[in-house]
Amino acid sequence: MKNIEKKGINENGAIEHLKVFYPSLQNEIEKLSVQNNFAGVIQTTVDHLKNLLQESKINIVNHNIKMMDWLYRNGTITVKQMIENLFVRSFRSFKKQTDIHQWNILYQYMPLSFQRIYVKQTKMDEVLFKRH
Repeated sequence: MKNIEKKGINENGAIEHLKVFYPSLQNEIEKLSVQNNFAGVIQTTVDHLKNLLQESKINIVNHNIKMMDWLYRNGTITVKQMIENLFVRSFRSFKKQTDIHQWNILYQYMPLSFQRIYVKQTKMDEVLFKRH
């Protein structure tokens, strides 16, 4: 018997939403969607946010994180897993790229669901990569 996902926004629907969320990335997202490369689309959004962080555009990054949270909350299991494994996982590099004040602002306004996932991932990484 096939495992049926609960109704929600699937990868193709997510791509369409991301085209609207990120008009400046529309062409790149379109190219990746033709290749059925949803992971590439998520990575493109991560790279875009890293560029915004380099420009110290914290408020815009916060807004974009909230948009991705909306997609996460309304997505299928597959979409959620991809967002957790690529988008939320990238917060570690966001933290490295920002100063403590900027990171605190980002984290403070981060949706609770992403905070929980980030903390869980960080704890798991500490256990997995701890050197004795």
